[in-house]
Amino acid sequence: MFDDDYNDDDWGSIEDILDKYEEVKKGNSISILDEEEFESVIEYFFQNSKEDEALLACDIARTYYPFSASILLLKAEILTQSQKYGQALKALDEMEQYDNNNLDAVLLRADILLAQLKFDRAALWLETQAENFSGRDKVEILLELSDVYDEGEEFDAVYDTLKRVVKIDRRNEEALQKICFWAEFTGRLEESITMHTQLTDDDPYNALAWFNLGAAYQGLKMYEKCIDAYEYCVAIDEKFEFAYRNMADAYMRLKNYDRALESLSKHIEIARPEDVIFEAMGYCWEKRKDYTRARHYYRQASQLSPQDDSIFYKIGETYAREKQWDKAVKSFSVALHLDKENATYCMAIGNCLMEMDVKSEALVCYLNAVRLKPGNKSTWMALIRGLFLTKYYDEVITQLEVARDHCGEKGDFSYYHAATLFEMGKVKEAMLQLEKGLKEAPKKIKLFTDLNPEYLLRASVTELIARYKKK
Repeated sequence: MFDDDYNDDDWGSIEDILDKYEEVKKGNSISILDEEEFESVIEYFFQNSKEDEALLACDIARTYYPFSASILLLKAEILTQSQKYGQALKALDEMEQYDNNNLDAVLLRADILLAQLKFDRAALWLETQAENFSGRDKVEILLELSDVYDEGEEFDAVYDTLKRVVKIDRRNEEALQKICFWAEFTGRLEESITMHTQLTDDDPYNALAWFNLGAAYQGLKMYEKCIDAYEYCVAIDEKFEFAYRNMADAYMRLKNYDRALESLSKHIEIARPEDVIFEAMGYCWEKRKDYTRARHYYRQASQLSPQDDSIFYKIGETYAREKQWDKAVKSFSVALHLDKENATYCMAIGNCLMEMDVKSEALVCYLNAVRLKPGNKSTWMALIRGLFLTKYYDEVITQLEVARDHCGEKGDFSYYHAATLFEMGKVKEAMLQLEKGLKEAPKKIKLFTDLNPEYLLRASVTELIARYKKK
């Protein structure tokens, strides 16, 4: 109910009213203030954080206007802001004797009950009062009711209440924006599709309804249908930025990176730059194997979000795919500097150093990865592979035992164990480990053969693999 702070143009008039009020307060005034002037004084004091003065002005005003509902409502609002909820409710009770159908009073009582964590009472109050209003006022009450249900964690009731709002006002922006989220949150996407299909049939130029229909289809992974809905949305409102953003995501899911880039480019034209948009563009170019352009957009993203380590990691990955190992290491190192506890970054640096034949430093990186994530199989695999490639076979066997202690028996470990034993000339033991690996993870045999393709020249090895392939 309170107006915004007074600006300079208001000061002359409010200063005169305050002077008159001071005279009334002292009992010296010949003429009294009218009701609106008292309201201005009360609002002035309250907005200047003088709650006691504001409440005193309310009491003085009531001596002149004892049946004023607006003065009592102001008093209730001031008391509510001061968290004096009992007194505020008493003021509202008294006010309702003079005006029992006041929207502001209805909403204020609900706010008080909400502040007291009386969610059921607040909801019941608003449900009851909603029957006494219609049109825009009823919509206001129902929107407040949806917030009450949200606070009380009755999430299906939130969705149902927003549906009631849309039934009254099918273009209510607040309700349409919120119902999009709650349809997904409550798992009522199919119901949302039915509702918004009807809405777009009845009101085909309702851009928000088309957007919500697209979002519901997208939530059900029906990407072609969601794109059609978004196309209608942007045809109606070509500056609907979230439609372009969601459409790009749908195209990426369909691996149609050209169309995704078109949608993202349109988003950039109409909206402020965002790191996630540039990052998505980088991703699309990376999928198209245009790593130079991918890095361009990743760098655009990093300029907007310089502390986002994952972007530098992605830049490093593009260099690694081009086998530019030294540049990849630099990017991975920036990522690790921003997140020193990230084992993936340690492994990425280690992999590059292995490719650059800086094996001792690579092993240090793998050890750091294991230290950071000792329960993660991939960190152990990186370390063990590094040790294998540097021919530290005894250490491989030692670390495999430690890895099993942390991660349990894994087929991956058995394949590496078998390869190491072959290199050490322990053929019988190697065959036992190979068979163990084939039992545990038959589809991962490539882990073994990639370490040394010459293993496949051994008849015993090929026979064993063939036996498990038949199974």
